[in-house]
Amino acid sequence: MKITLYLMSEKGFETLKCLTENNFAATIESVIGSRDGNVQQDFYDEIKALCSSHGIKHFDRKDGYRPASEYSLAVSWRWLIPESNGSLIVLHDSLLPKYRGFAPLVNMLLNREKTIGVTALFATEDYDSGDVIYQSATEICHPITIEDAIKTITRNYRECALFIFEKIKNGEALPRKKQDETQATYSLWRDEEDYRISWEDSAEEILNHIYALGHPYKGASAFIGDAKIRIFAAELSEDLKIESRDVGKVIFIKEQCPVVVCGSGLLKLTDICSDNTGESILPLKNFRTRFK
Repeated sequence: MKITLYLMSEKGFETLKCLTENNFAATIESVIGSRDGNVQQDFYDEIKALCSSHGIKHFDRKDGYRPASEYSLAVSWRWLIPESNGSLIVLHDSLLPKYRGFAPLVNMLLNREKTIGVTALFATEDYDSGDVIYQSATEICHPITIEDAIKTITRNYRECALFIFEKIKNGEALPRKKQDETQATYSLWRDEEDYRISWEDSAEEILNHIYALGHPYKGASAFIGDAKIRIFAAELSEDLKIESRDVGKVIFIKEQCPVVVCGSGLLKLTDICSDNTGESILPLKNFRTRFK
């Protein structure tokens, strides 16, 4: 039996790399990929090159290719997949039934979950509610950047993919387990507004926000005047008693980095770039700077 792969992102690349390293290239009917303008590095070219090196057919989703394989497997895919004669399997980066829906890993980090993981499930009309095939979990410690969380969770992706491919290669039926609907939670889609920092939050919350939205994503955003900036790294600073606490204002400059007043606590911003140019704006031109 053959499997078609719908792959995007580093997670898709690492899944394909794992399968080829474990001699499953001949089981892959084709790979369908797509560009993603919402991340700094979408791994489209890396996936395509890996396919080429192993003699695997690669198509762009805009090519309109319709595979006829018995199974399809989707990793980080963002679009509806046309109906086919085969069964569609999805690798979803949460431990379902928790965090059904969009951007589950980002939302898990924002909620400081202690365990992250991946669920392999059969696709249904209602997203992420199908029968579970396999789950793989990893405990994490906070704070953790989204980049490190992705590297951690790719191991879970590889484990799920190998389980599925071994079963299919050996002609074994894939297990199916109903989800407990009473435990279901949902994760909402995120857009540019969700990158924006709320300086009324605590320094710990803002730092977590920055970590959860860094590379490969665009980075947490704020404004200095009318200019949008991206903040990629920061450090907690000991809080002080501040009269008429006015959040977003710079209170100190330490090692050429601004220390900003938050709803509670102080935050030293160590990596700030212009949204337009991507270039660092440190050191700041003016001490009297308000981040909005």
